[in-house]
Amino acid sequence: MAAGPVGAVAFGWLSFSNPDLPERLRLGAPRTPYSQRTFYGGEAERYTDYPTLAEAAAE
Repeated sequence: MAAGPVGAVAFGWLSFSNPDLPERLRLGAPRTPYSQRTFYGGEAERYTDYPTLAEAAAE
């Protein structure tokens, strides 16, 4: 695998459930599993209220 800058990186579904995904990747922290039933439809539940790493640690 070659090292160096990349043009683009896509994370898709992981970014839905991890509002602080870059920080979690940087720290090697676990990612919050997503709930596919909440994607693009229904109410705001889970689509807008997944916790950040700091919020999850405070619980």
